[in-house]
Amino acid sequence: METNKFTRRRALQATAVLGTTLLLPLQKLEAASLSLAKTPAITPEEMAAIDAALGKKGSYKDAESVYTTPLPRNDLKMKIKGEPIPIPFGFGGWVSFKKTTDGKSAMVMSDTVLQMEEVNPLISAAHANGLEIAAIHNHFFYEEPRIFYMHIHGIGTIAELAKKYANTIRDSKLFPANQPAPSAPPTITGKENFDIAALDAIVKYTGTVNGPTYKYTIGRADVKVMAMGVEMTTNIGLNSWASFAGKQDDAHIAGDIAMLQNEVNNVIKTLRAHNLEVVAVHNHMLGDDPHMIFLHYYGRGNAVTLAQGFRAALDELGKKPMGGMKM
Repeated sequence: METNKFTRRRALQATAVLGTTLLLPLQKLEAASLSLAKTPAITPEEMAAIDAALGKKGSYKDAESVYTTPLPRNDLKMKIKGEPIPIPFGFGGWVSFKKTTDGKSAMVMSDTVLQMEEVNPLISAAHANGLEIAAIHNHFFYEEPRIFYMHIHGIGTIAELAKKYANTIRDSKLFPANQPAPSAPPTITGKENFDIAALDAIVKYTGTVNGPTYKYTIGRADVKVMAMGVEMTTNIGLNSWASFAGKQDDAHIAGDIAMLQNEVNNVIKTLRAHNLEVVAVHNHMLGDDPHMIFLHYYGRGNAVTLAQGFRAALDELGKKPMGGMKM
């Protein structure tokens, strides 16, 4: 008898849930379905295939199911306004792999660091290998030599994408085997160059020491972005960042803010109010929903003041849109 009561109760609950879901728009049902999906892991065999194709070992973020291989341009000697700047400040590219939420396919997403004459040969190589160009743009002002950033993406199996991407960059300076060995680690790092505790207190996050620089990389946990069946997360390119070079009292800051469309001009106003220069406003991805806009900025001054400007820009993210703009 108790079993029958339980069964009837479950049936009534199921009927109530079904009746409710039938009233929801299709888009909300799809969003609810996606929110329950867990991206399948990249297997050790798939990671080994990426490493073999690129000739370099990457790293895996289990929480995001993302495998990333850094592609720094150690061959470049960068300057900003005539002053030498370390490569980790913002001249390191990367390639990441992540599966679709249904596990039937995977995405490769890459941000590449290129001199002007390298851009179009890489476009041709990407297209010849079945990959697509998502964006080409600047990240900096005042840099020497002039640098452009190309975002490359594609869909397929992990092993296929690793081969396609490796073949795309094989004849370029991006390919790890074509890069000089990194120089010896600096004796003075970002830990000594900056008051890290003070910066962390302002930004409200913990950064990472990378050679002589200190960098924050912050995702958008408040928004779910899908592109080509893949959930876009921090380590596959959906993030805001700030990199510090120089010294605490005479620092450079450069970075990127990942924004919804209604957030763009509030972020711009906030950065300008903090005397930070807006360098570029553009997309990084194609087919992303909701569509994300990325803003690059630059500043020079005391690291604390620069960090306050970055934090103020972050504070503009996630606010409810005002007026009629509902993107």
